[in-house]
Amino acid sequence: MANLTDRARAFETQFTQDTEMRFRIEARRNRLLGLWAAEMLGKTGTEADDYAAAVMRADFEEAGPEDVVRLLVEDLQGHASEADIRRKLAEMGVQAKAQLSGQNNVS
Repeated sequence: MANLTDRARAFETQFTQDTEMRFRIEARRNRLLGLWAAEMLGKTGTEADDYAAAVMRADFEEAGPEDVVRLLVEDLQGHASEADIRRKLAEMGVQAKAQLSGQNNVS
């Protein structure tokens, strides 16, 4: 019985770690996406950081990235299409995962 309890705890721990990592990857992805969009809008410095933070906050409106995509489609009219934004979202997801995986290997 102890083995089953130990296995259950291990699965719970792994699930928690995976969930936390997924959250961190999505947050990093959204920040990178926000900085990309800020650059397209001519924002620099603190203004760009503030815009990236706003993109990150937009992701809390609903599950999934649709809230972020909607914000960027509206803000980037004339600068990027929805397809461009979705491509960049995927690209930034890969980049965020690589960055965070690299941090975990260093620690």
